[in-house]
Amino acid sequence: MSKQLFSFILSLGILFGFSFSGCKKSLTFSKENLTFSTDTVVFDTVFTTIGSTTKRLKIYNPSKSTLKVDEVELVGGTNSPFRLNFDGEKGIYFQDVEMEKNDSLFIFIEVTLSVNNGIQPLIVEDKIRFRTNGKDQFVQLAVWGQDAYFHYNDLNTGIWSNDKPHVIYGYAAVDSAQTLTIQQDTKIYLHKDAILYNYKGTLNINGTKDHEVILQGDRLENYYLDQAGQFYGIYMQEARPSKISYAIIKNGTAGIHLFSEDSSNPAYTLELDNTTIFNNSRYGVFIYSGAKVKAENCLIYKNQSYALLVLEGGDFNFNYCNLLGYAATDQVPAVGISNFFKNSQGVLNYKSINEGTITNSVINGNQATELIINTQNPGGTYTLNFLFKNNLIRSEVIPTNSYFQNILWNQNPMFADLNNDDFHISSSSPLNGAADASFFSTIVFKDLDEIVRTSPEDIGVYESN
Repeated sequence: MSKQLFSFILSLGILFGFSFSGCKKSLTFSKENLTFSTDTVVFDTVFTTIGSTTKRLKIYNPSKSTLKVDEVELVGGTNSPFRLNFDGEKGIYFQDVEMEKNDSLFIFIEVTLSVNNGIQPLIVEDKIRFRTNGKDQFVQLAVWGQDAYFHYNDLNTGIWSNDKPHVIYGYAAVDSAQTLTIQQDTKIYLHKDAILYNYKGTLNINGTKDHEVILQGDRLENYYLDQAGQFYGIYMQEARPSKISYAIIKNGTAGIHLFSEDSSNPAYTLELDNTTIFNNSRYGVFIYSGAKVKAENCLIYKNQSYALLVLEGGDFNFNYCNLLGYAATDQVPAVGISNFFKNSQGVLNYKSINEGTITNSVINGNQATELIINTQNPGGTYTLNFLFKNNLIRSEVIPTNSYFQNILWNQNPMFADLNNDDFHISSSSPLNGAADASFFSTIVFKDLDEIVRTSPEDIGVYESN
């Protein structure tokens, strides 16, 4: 072959090579991310033996070009009770899945649990991780792990059965004008951030002595026995008259949070008696923006902010109660009361306190001052009606207001054993015989132990031994 012909063929090959390369379309992937049919896949089957069920999750490419899913991973790996089938393949990890524009794919999720007489957690969780364009997105997986009544963002009315525990995931709500009654011996377990929500309805919790209704987190391991903040709590918004008797509320964020009042209800939003609220990461009882609470024989202690907080007004009447601090991390008083609050726009909102009464009660803790009252009354248009009578109160400065009457200032209540949360008293306590019998009521003719109160009655939730 001549040098001229070889050079011509080589040049022609290079020319065709460039031509063909120029005709080949390069693939450019979308820079967007996935969307999902849901952010949480919940298996609401109750497993009483070995159970297995399948649900599906749909993922979407919302963009107008091909999207490359770099990774799909079941975070729990081989130890997870969940299993995946993605795009026709089984596994726990997938790579480099391409989705055409505006396309979607199914992931089928299967779970198998072996329930072992209550050892299995109440709720078993995992998550699926999706990575696209360097961003991780997650879809939560949850399955009920024991035989219980499970509530997942549902509405409730009537009477809850007490033969099995009730587990709340998200919220269990009482809707407007409806009534939910919770019987004695009912155990309620709330998942992370979960609430028992009363929206303009009536919530009645009817525990009795030694058959209390218990509200706590759903983690049952020993580590969580005294961990605060495991769920939110009971939340009442413009509630109709409600009642809680003999409940134990522990380890949440706010034991009972009341927001606003039902304008058609002249009575108390909540009547609370013989109830123990402790170890919440913020409040024991939080009255906000006009709600009204009557409480008797209640023990509220070791909440990391307040035992009782009243903000932007509202009415309260606490009698024969222990409103205590003593939390290891408490930096605020046991009781804080204010009739105003500055909203997110910087506007001060005010409401009246028509009834602000605490009688025959203990307000004490580790702080030098355990009661703070901060009120404003611009133009004298708001009612501020207080009465604090026959209480033991710890305060660095002793107020001279006339509404403080017969107060035991800064005396040691001489509780039996603070380290073990034993707030009983003996006959040597200054609380002994120091109550005002004129506040004696039909509810508190017995103390929290159901010991009959005899004249002269003692201050606080317990009569002396």
